[in-house]
Amino acid sequence: MDAEHDDDRGARRAAEVEIHVRPDGSYKVYGPVRVVDVDGRAFDLTNHRTVDPRGERIKLCRCGASGTMPFCDDSHAEIGFHSTPRATDVP
Repeated sequence: MDAEHDDDRGARRAAEVEIHVRPDGSYKVYGPVRVVDVDGRAFDLTNHRTVDPRGERIKLCRCGASGTMPFCDDSHAEIGFHSTPRATDVP
């Protein structure tokens, strides 16, 4: 297989995972992902996967206040976390 086809497959694989930065909230991660700790062990995602209209996802904490790190437990709402980054904000 040539490099062009390898690049196409890599782009398709990358497109299978999407991370949505929620306004004032979590990262919603869609697609087949593994979350690995600092020792290289994968977290069990069974209780963290849910389905919404976009598909199966997990939510990762962005505010730092979750009691279930690295997963979101919606603490951002309780602490008044505010962050609404846009792709156009990053050079």
